[in-house]
Amino acid sequence: MTPREIIYANLEHQGPDRPGMDFSGDRLNDFRWAGLSPSLTYQPKIWVEGNMEYSVDEWGNVWRRIVGMSQSGEIFTPALADWGSLDKLQLPDYDDPRRYEGMRQAFAQPTDRFKLVFLPGWVFASSRYLRKMEIYFMDLVEYREEIDRLHALVTGLFERTIRLCGDAGAEGIIFCEDLGVQDRVLIGPAMWRDVFKPHYQRLTAAAHESGMKVFMHSCGYNWELIDDLVDAGIDCFQFDQPAAYDLPALAAKFKQHKVALFSPVDIQQVMPTGDRAYIEAEAERLVKTFNGFLIAKNYGDLHGIGVQEEWDMWAYRAVLKAAGIRENGA
Repeated sequence: MTPREIIYANLEHQGPDRPGMDFSGDRLNDFRWAGLSPSLTYQPKIWVEGNMEYSVDEWGNVWRRIVGMSQSGEIFTPALADWGSLDKLQLPDYDDPRRYEGMRQAFAQPTDRFKLVFLPGWVFASSRYLRKMEIYFMDLVEYREEIDRLHALVTGLFERTIRLCGDAGAEGIIFCEDLGVQDRVLIGPAMWRDVFKPHYQRLTAAAHESGMKVFMHSCGYNWELIDDLVDAGIDCFQFDQPAAYDLPALAAKFKQHKVALFSPVDIQQVMPTGDRAYIEAEAERLVKTFNGFLIAKNYGDLHGIGVQEEWDMWAYRAVLKAAGIRENGA
Protein backbone atom coordinates (compact mmCIF):
# COMPACT_ATOMS: atom_id res chain seq x y z
CA MET A 1 0.00 0.00 0.00
CA THR A 2 1.16 3.55 -0.70
CA PRO A 3 1.43 6.07 2.15
CA ARG A 4 -1.81 7.71 1.00
CA GLU A 5 -3.58 4.34 0.93
CA ILE A 6 -2.23 3.56 4.41
CA ILE A 7 -3.74 6.78 5.79
CA TYR A 8 -7.11 6.25 4.13
CA ALA A 9 -7.22 2.61 5.28
CA ASN A 10 -6.60 3.63 8.90
CA LEU A 11 -9.14 6.45 8.71
CA GLU A 12 -11.78 4.15 7.25
CA HIS A 13 -10.97 0.93 9.15
CA GLN A 14 -10.18 -0.87 5.91
CA GLY A 15 -7.50 -3.29 7.11
CA PRO A 16 -4.29 -1.26 6.63
CA ASP A 17 -0.93 -3.00 6.34
CA ARG A 18 0.39 -0.89 9.20
CA PRO A 19 -0.38 2.26 11.21
CA GLY A 20 -0.07 5.59 9.48
CA MET A 21 3.13 7.45 10.39
CA ASP A 22 3.93 11.14 10.84
CA PHE A 23 7.45 11.48 12.22
CA SER A 24 9.75 14.43 11.64
CA GLY A 25 13.29 14.44 10.26
CA ASP A 26 14.34 11.48 8.15
CA ARG A 27 11.82 9.19 9.81
CA LEU A 28 8.76 7.55 8.29
CA ASN A 29 6.14 10.09 7.22
CA ASP A 30 3.01 9.37 5.18
CA PHE A 31 1.95 13.02 4.85
CA ARG A 32 2.64 15.96 2.63
CA TRP A 33 1.83 18.93 4.87
CA ALA A 34 0.92 22.43 3.77
CA GLY A 35 -0.55 25.61 5.18
CA LEU A 36 -1.60 29.05 4.07
CA SER A 37 1.10 31.32 2.67
CA PRO A 38 1.88 34.51 4.61
CA SER A 39 -0.64 37.30 4.40
CA LEU A 40 -0.02 40.13 1.94
CA THR A 41 -1.61 42.63 4.34
CA TYR A 42 -0.61 41.51 7.85
CA GLN A 43 2.80 42.58 9.13
CA PRO A 44 4.13 40.47 12.03
CA LYS A 45 5.09 42.43 15.13
CA ILE A 46 7.27 40.87 17.85
CA TRP A 47 9.09 42.57 20.73
CA VAL A 48 10.75 41.61 24.01
CA GLU A 49 10.37 43.25 27.42
CA GLY A 50 12.56 41.67 30.08
CA ASN A 51 12.08 37.91 29.91
CA MET A 52 8.71 38.20 28.11
CA GLU A 53 8.21 38.10 24.35
CA TYR A 54 5.09 39.78 22.89
CA SER A 55 3.57 39.31 19.45
CA VAL A 56 0.46 40.35 17.53
CA ASP A 57 -1.42 37.71 15.54
CA GLU A 58 -3.47 38.16 12.35
CA TRP A 59 -6.65 38.81 14.34
CA GLY A 60 -5.03 41.64 16.31
CA ASN A 61 -4.62 39.69 19.57
CA VAL A 62 -1.48 40.41 21.60
CA TRP A 63 0.27 37.25 22.86
CA ARG A 64 3.04 36.86 25.39
CA ARG A 65 5.37 34.03 26.34
CA ILE A 66 8.44 33.50 28.49
CA VAL A 67 11.53 33.71 26.29
CA GLY A 68 13.10 30.33 25.74
CA MET A 69 10.13 28.35 27.04
CA SER A 70 7.05 27.15 25.10
CA GLN A 71 6.50 28.02 21.45
CA SER A 72 3.09 29.65 21.84
CA GLY A 73 2.23 31.43 25.10
CA GLU A 74 -1.06 33.01 26.13
CA ILE A 75 -3.32 35.89 25.18
CA PHE A 76 -2.26 39.14 26.87
CA THR A 77 -4.65 41.62 25.21
CA PRO A 78 -7.59 40.29 23.15
CA ALA A 79 -8.52 42.01 19.89
CA LEU A 80 -12.20 42.18 20.84
CA ALA A 81 -11.88 43.86 24.24
CA ASP A 82 -15.55 44.89 24.32
CA TRP A 83 -18.64 43.90 22.36
CA GLY A 84 -19.07 47.43 21.06
CA SER A 85 -16.15 46.72 18.74
CA LEU A 86 -17.69 43.64 17.14
CA ASP A 87 -19.01 45.43 14.05
CA LYS A 88 -15.52 46.84 13.46
CA LEU A 89 -13.68 43.53 13.89
CA GLN A 90 -11.17 43.03 11.09
CA LEU A 91 -11.01 39.39 10.03
CA PRO A 92 -7.74 37.92 8.77
CA ASP A 93 -7.45 37.46 5.01
CA TYR A 94 -7.50 33.65 5.23
CA ASP A 95 -9.93 33.71 2.32
CA ASP A 96 -7.52 35.53 -0.01
CA PRO A 97 -6.95 33.09 -2.92
CA ARG A 98 -3.37 34.31 -3.24
CA ARG A 99 -2.55 32.62 0.07
CA TYR A 100 -3.24 29.21 -1.53
CA GLU A 101 -0.93 29.41 -4.54
CA GLY A 102 1.99 27.82 -2.66
CA MET A 103 -0.30 25.08 -1.36
CA ARG A 104 -1.64 24.48 -4.84
CA GLN A 105 1.87 24.20 -6.27
CA ALA A 106 3.05 21.88 -3.49
CA PHE A 107 0.09 19.56 -3.89
CA ALA A 108 0.42 19.56 -7.68
CA GLN A 109 3.82 17.86 -7.40
CA PRO A 110 3.76 14.06 -7.86
CA THR A 111 3.46 12.31 -4.51
CA ASP A 112 2.03 9.15 -3.00
CA ARG A 113 1.59 10.84 0.38
CA PHE A 114 -1.65 12.07 1.94
CA LYS A 115 -2.05 15.84 1.45
CA LEU A 116 -2.96 17.47 4.76
CA VAL A 117 -3.49 21.17 5.54
CA PHE A 118 -3.07 22.72 8.96
CA LEU A 119 -5.82 25.31 9.46
CA PRO A 120 -5.01 28.53 11.35
CA GLY A 121 -8.00 28.26 13.69
CA TRP A 122 -11.56 27.05 14.31
CA VAL A 123 -14.75 28.42 15.81
CA PHE A 124 -14.11 27.92 19.55
CA ALA A 125 -10.33 28.43 19.52
CA SER A 126 -10.36 31.61 17.46
CA SER A 127 -13.37 33.10 19.26
CA ARG A 128 -12.04 32.51 22.76
CA TYR A 129 -8.75 34.16 21.85
CA LEU A 130 -10.62 37.21 20.61
CA ARG A 131 -12.30 37.69 24.00
CA LYS A 132 -9.74 35.99 26.33
CA MET A 133 -10.80 32.67 27.76
CA GLU A 134 -12.10 33.62 31.21
CA ILE A 135 -14.22 36.42 29.72
CA TYR A 136 -15.39 34.27 26.82
CA PHE A 137 -16.81 31.61 29.14
CA MET A 138 -18.94 34.23 30.86
CA ASP A 139 -19.98 35.57 27.46
CA LEU A 140 -21.42 32.16 26.54
CA VAL A 141 -24.06 32.72 29.23
CA GLU A 142 -24.39 36.49 29.49
CA TYR A 143 -23.95 37.63 25.88
CA ARG A 144 -25.42 34.85 23.78
CA GLU A 145 -26.61 37.13 20.98
CA GLU A 146 -23.14 38.65 20.57
CA ILE A 147 -21.51 35.22 20.83
CA ASP A 148 -23.73 33.90 18.04
CA ARG A 149 -22.79 36.86 15.84
CA LEU A 150 -19.10 36.35 16.53
CA HIS A 151 -19.29 32.61 15.87
CA ALA A 152 -21.11 33.24 12.60
CA LEU A 153 -18.33 35.57 11.43
CA VAL A 154 -15.58 33.14 12.41
CA THR A 155 -17.35 30.11 10.94
CA GLY A 156 -18.02 31.93 7.67
CA LEU A 157 -14.34 32.77 7.34
CA PHE A 158 -13.24 29.20 8.00
CA GLU A 159 -15.84 27.77 5.64
CA ARG A 160 -14.31 29.86 2.86
CA THR A 161 -10.84 28.81 4.00
CA ILE A 162 -11.75 25.12 3.91
CA ARG A 163 -13.19 25.31 0.41
CA LEU A 164 -10.05 27.06 -0.84
CA CYS A 165 -7.96 24.24 0.67
CA GLY A 166 -10.07 21.74 -1.25
CA ASP A 167 -9.65 23.72 -4.44
CA ALA A 168 -5.87 23.63 -3.88
CA GLY A 169 -5.84 19.83 -3.83
CA ALA A 170 -5.90 18.99 -0.12
CA GLU A 171 -7.15 15.57 0.94
CA GLY A 172 -7.57 16.50 4.58
CA ILE A 173 -7.63 19.40 7.02
CA ILE A 174 -6.54 19.47 10.65
CA PHE A 175 -7.49 22.09 13.23
CA CYS A 176 -6.73 22.70 16.92
CA GLU A 177 -9.63 23.04 19.35
CA ASP A 178 -8.70 22.25 22.97
CA LEU A 179 -11.97 21.23 24.62
CA GLY A 180 -10.74 19.44 27.74
CA VAL A 181 -8.76 19.81 30.94
CA GLN A 182 -7.16 16.96 32.86
CA ASP A 183 -10.33 15.08 33.77
CA ARG A 184 -13.30 16.76 32.10
CA VAL A 185 -14.48 18.91 29.24
CA LEU A 186 -14.39 22.71 29.33
CA ILE A 187 -17.94 22.98 27.97
CA GLY A 188 -20.71 20.60 28.98
CA PRO A 189 -22.32 18.44 26.28
CA ALA A 190 -25.67 20.27 26.38
CA MET A 191 -24.10 23.69 25.85
CA TRP A 192 -21.69 22.32 23.25
CA ARG A 193 -24.56 20.86 21.22
CA ASP A 194 -26.54 24.10 21.45
CA VAL A 195 -23.78 26.62 20.81
CA PHE A 196 -21.07 24.87 18.82
CA LYS A 197 -22.34 21.76 17.08
CA PRO A 198 -24.11 23.60 14.21
CA HIS A 199 -20.86 25.40 13.39
CA TYR A 200 -18.88 22.16 13.41
CA GLN A 201 -21.44 20.56 11.12
CA ARG A 202 -21.26 23.49 8.72
CA LEU A 203 -17.45 23.35 8.58
CA THR A 204 -17.08 19.57 8.34
CA ALA A 205 -19.75 19.53 5.63
CA ALA A 206 -17.70 22.02 3.63
CA ALA A 207 -14.67 19.76 3.99
CA HIS A 208 -16.51 16.57 3.08
CA GLU A 209 -18.19 18.22 0.11
CA SER A 210 -14.70 19.15 -1.07
CA GLY A 211 -13.54 15.53 -0.75
CA MET A 212 -11.48 16.03 2.42
CA LYS A 213 -11.18 14.20 5.73
CA VAL A 214 -11.40 16.19 8.97
CA PHE A 215 -8.75 15.76 11.68
CA MET A 216 -9.25 17.42 15.07
CA HIS A 217 -6.56 18.12 17.66
CA SER A 218 -7.82 18.52 21.19
CA CYS A 219 -5.92 18.46 24.47
CA GLY A 220 -7.31 17.12 27.71
CA TYR A 221 -10.09 14.65 28.44
CA ASN A 222 -12.81 14.89 25.80
CA TRP A 223 -14.71 11.66 26.51
CA GLU A 224 -18.12 13.28 27.08
CA LEU A 225 -18.02 15.00 23.68
CA ILE A 226 -16.61 12.27 21.45
CA ASP A 227 -19.98 10.89 20.29
CA ASP A 228 -21.19 14.40 19.43
CA LEU A 229 -17.94 15.28 17.69
CA VAL A 230 -18.18 12.19 15.52
CA ASP A 231 -21.81 13.03 14.76
CA ALA A 232 -20.65 16.54 13.84
CA GLY A 233 -18.31 15.11 11.21
CA ILE A 234 -14.88 14.49 12.78
CA ASP A 235 -13.01 11.64 11.05
CA CYS A 236 -9.85 11.48 13.15
CA PHE A 237 -8.89 12.65 16.64
CA GLN A 238 -5.39 13.98 17.26
CA PHE A 239 -4.83 13.45 20.99
CA ASP A 240 -1.42 14.18 22.51
CA GLN A 241 -2.49 12.79 25.90
CA PRO A 242 -3.99 9.36 25.18
CA ALA A 243 -3.05 8.20 28.70
CA ALA A 244 -5.78 10.51 30.03
CA TYR A 245 -8.25 7.92 28.71
CA ASP A 246 -9.05 4.30 29.39
CA LEU A 247 -7.33 3.18 26.18
CA PRO A 248 -9.36 -0.01 25.57
CA ALA A 249 -12.59 1.94 26.09
CA LEU A 250 -11.42 4.71 23.76
CA ALA A 251 -10.41 2.16 21.13
CA ALA A 252 -13.79 0.43 21.40
CA LYS A 253 -15.58 3.75 20.89
CA PHE A 254 -13.41 4.63 17.88
CA LYS A 255 -13.98 1.19 16.41
CA GLN A 256 -17.72 1.59 16.88
CA HIS A 257 -17.73 4.95 15.12
CA LYS A 258 -15.06 4.02 12.55
CA VAL A 259 -12.84 6.98 13.35
CA ALA A 260 -9.08 6.98 13.85
CA LEU A 261 -6.59 8.08 16.49
CA PHE A 262 -3.66 10.32 15.48
CA SER A 263 -1.29 10.35 18.44
CA PRO A 264 2.21 10.32 19.86
CA VAL A 265 3.14 8.30 22.89
CA ASP A 266 1.54 10.33 25.70
CA ILE A 267 3.40 13.65 26.13
CA GLN A 268 2.32 14.31 29.70
CA GLN A 269 2.38 11.07 31.68
CA VAL A 270 4.83 8.99 29.65
CA MET A 271 7.38 10.76 27.46
CA PRO A 272 8.66 13.26 30.10
CA THR A 273 9.55 10.42 32.50
CA GLY A 274 12.64 9.50 30.49
CA ASP A 275 11.99 5.90 31.53
CA ARG A 276 12.98 3.92 28.46
CA ALA A 277 11.20 0.70 29.40
CA TYR A 278 8.00 2.59 30.21
CA ILE A 279 8.12 4.66 27.01
CA GLU A 280 8.69 1.58 24.86
CA ALA A 281 5.95 -0.39 26.61
CA GLU A 282 3.44 2.44 26.15
CA ALA A 283 4.40 2.80 22.49
CA GLU A 284 3.71 -0.88 21.99
CA ARG A 285 0.42 -0.63 23.89
CA LEU A 286 -0.71 2.29 21.73
CA VAL A 287 -0.03 0.36 18.53
CA LYS A 288 -1.65 -2.86 19.72
CA THR A 289 -4.73 -1.19 21.23
CA PHE A 290 -5.56 0.92 18.15
CA ASN A 291 -4.46 -1.61 15.55
CA GLY A 292 -6.18 -0.86 12.24
CA PHE A 293 -7.13 2.74 12.98
CA LEU A 294 -3.99 4.47 14.22
CA ILE A 295 -1.72 7.19 12.87
CA ALA A 296 1.39 7.41 15.08
CA LYS A 297 3.41 10.59 15.36
CA ASN A 298 6.00 12.48 17.36
CA TYR A 299 5.42 15.71 19.30
CA GLY A 300 6.83 18.82 17.67
CA ASP A 301 8.01 20.75 20.73
CA LEU A 302 10.20 18.38 22.74
CA HIS A 303 11.85 21.22 24.64
CA GLY A 304 8.47 22.56 25.73
CA ILE A 305 7.56 19.25 27.42
CA GLY A 306 11.02 18.47 28.80
CA VAL A 307 11.73 15.53 26.51
CA GLN A 308 15.13 14.69 25.04
CA GLU A 309 15.57 13.66 21.41
CA GLU A 310 16.91 10.28 22.51
CA TRP A 311 13.68 9.55 24.38
CA ASP A 312 11.72 10.52 21.28
CA MET A 313 13.73 7.99 19.26
CA TRP A 314 12.96 5.27 21.82
CA ALA A 315 9.27 5.87 21.21
CA TYR A 316 9.68 5.92 17.43
CA ARG A 317 11.62 2.66 17.29
CA ALA A 318 9.18 0.99 19.67
CA VAL A 319 6.28 2.03 17.42
CA LEU A 320 8.09 0.58 14.41
CA LYS A 321 8.81 -2.66 16.22
CA ALA A 322 5.23 -3.06 17.45
CA ALA A 323 3.93 -2.37 13.95
CA GLY A 324 6.37 -4.81 12.32
CA ILE A 325 8.17 -2.09 10.36
CA ARG A 326 11.93 -2.08 9.81
CA GLU A 327 13.57 1.25 10.54
CA ASN A 328 14.22 1.92 6.86
CA GLY A 329 10.43 1.98 6.40
CA ALA A 330 10.02 -1.43 4.80
